[in-house]
Amino acid sequence: MPPKRRRKAAAEKKAAAAMAAAAAAGAGGTPADWWDAFCMRMSGTLSSIEDAQRFESVFKMPRKAFDYVCSLVKDEMMVRSSSYAFLDGTVLSLEDRVAISLRRLNSGGSLVTVGSSVGVNHSTVSLITWRFIEAMEERASHHLCWPGSGEMEKIKSKFEKIHGLPNCCGVVDTTHITMCLSSAEPNCKVWLDQERNYSMVLQAVVDADMRFTDIVTGWPGSMKESSILHSSGLFKLCEKGERLNGSKLKVSDGSEIGEYLIGDAGYPLLPWLLTPYQEKDLTESSAEFNRRHFAARTVAPRTLAKFKDTWKYLQGEMWRPDKHRLPRIIHVCCMLHNIIIDLQEAGVDEPRASSSDHDANYRQQVCQLADDNGVRARDKLSEHLINR
Repeated sequence: MPPKRRRKAAAEKKAAAAMAAAAAAGAGGTPADWWDAFCMRMSGTLSSIEDAQRFESVFKMPRKAFDYVCSLVKDEMMVRSSSYAFLDGTVLSLEDRVAISLRRLNSGGSLVTVGSSVGVNHSTVSLITWRFIEAMEERASHHLCWPGSGEMEKIKSKFEKIHGLPNCCGVVDTTHITMCLSSAEPNCKVWLDQERNYSMVLQAVVDADMRFTDIVTGWPGSMKESSILHSSGLFKLCEKGERLNGSKLKVSDGSEIGEYLIGDAGYPLLPWLLTPYQEKDLTESSAEFNRRHFAARTVAPRTLAKFKDTWKYLQGEMWRPDKHRLPRIIHVCCMLHNIIIDLQEAGVDEPRASSSDHDANYRQQVCQLADDNGVRARDKLSEHLINR
């Protein structure tokens, strides 16, 4: 095995062991004395609610997920163990550093606000948060990757069981991450989207459990959904047959339909990306397809709404972003989103986001592009759904 692959395998093995330890530890993983001390430093913390609930209200994740994240980033975060301290001179522990980074990402507060709330200098918040981003990129990438064949079969089974869509591998959707830019900034107009906001687009593929299985970000808000799709690695891999190349679905006329994603009307109709029928007068089979397609597709906007509500840093109202760093921050927030789901208690349903409007006031885009093979695949699937 090549040295690079050996190192990756060793890192994944270590992470798996840490995840198992975190899961076994449950709610009691983080030492109470650390949490008590941190609470005393925090301004405005409500002490009347239950400890576990209070922990989740502050960090937007259960304690065992926090412990697991600490175990992932420990080596990178503690390289300069004595360099960062509270204002009273106390050196920040690993848990302190992760806690401050998470507060920066999930509170939406400025560096000064976050620093004041926990008793550290605002420059310390900035340095620690960026170190955390780099550490997560290095250690947590296995939490956001395209599913293997076994995992993909489970995903397809869930979409069929819940929504009656066989061989469906996920939902693709986009959302705008708004930014504060000056009109005097060079090339600012390219970041101006259709609703006159400065934004960066996140394209994501979501499974039935609200996990991200593929993301691409960094493209300016002025680009349409279809253009971002065509520019993505996802498109290139699917067109080459290197993704969505698993088991096929045999339909009633004896032909086969390959694995596919579903998306809204803003995407082109392709053999591996099925969009809804847009005609006004639909046949019975077309109407049934649209009904199931819409029901299954709602998992993506719900996921994106929850994602943006959790990581309020990405709402961008109080800061001017570094457009080179922002895609990396978005990526890490997506990995954190998946980690929380991966460490969820078995049998506990993920609470649904109260709203699925992740792009408030953004109009639905419409793409008229339709590949002939995509038209045939959608028609065959529609007939299969109505006949079985």
